[in-house]
Amino acid sequence: MVRTIELNKRQEQILQIVKEHGPITGEHIADRLNLTRATLRPDLAILTMAGYLDARPRVGYFYTGKSGANLLAEKLKKLQVKDFQSIPVVVNDNVSVYDAICTMFLEDVGTLFVVDNQSLLVGVLSRKDLLRASIGKQELTQIPVNIIMTRMPNITVCKKEDLIIDVARILIEKQIDALPVVKEVDGGFEVIGRITKTNITKILVRLVDDDIM
Repeated sequence: MVRTIELNKRQEQILQIVKEHGPITGEHIADRLNLTRATLRPDLAILTMAGYLDARPRVGYFYTGKSGANLLAEKLKKLQVKDFQSIPVVVNDNVSVYDAICTMFLEDVGTLFVVDNQSLLVGVLSRKDLLRASIGKQELTQIPVNIIMTRMPNITVCKKEDLIIDVARILIEKQIDALPVVKEVDGGFEVIGRITKTNITKILVRLVDDDIM
């Protein structure tokens, strides 16, 4: 597990030596610091695993030129939806707006995914949709959600193999709170997860806190 690390003084010295003299062997680095190769081995392993250094047999260590911010960005670009998706909250397309509002509050989510009797995605409901429907004197228990939902094919979806960074861009571009994670089945899409702005925020915090990668 590669982590974003805060380098200690000796590790900073090792980086500086490799920057100036690389490629350079571990023995030569140890000589410059008046230390044994065994003493430096853990530091060199950490710096290599973290991506600051690259090592080649019989050649030595190279400085990769990557800062902590660069490494963090590289990690983020590799993250996939399947590793961070949440459980989707779905409702049937014939439930009432009132029931959908209750579900949204009980589940504490900002988006509901609407499915038909074959459990295929047919629509999406946002807080704005439900708020808009609740304004006025309509009898919310009598209005089915399929009247107010955003319908296919006007729904943006993602798949578990998609990159988190691409999903984040879509959320920003379309100014929406969540995307359904789907898999293709005969006749449509089955909802297997969700990725939300909250998921994205948690990923960034965990990256900085060294909890993943």
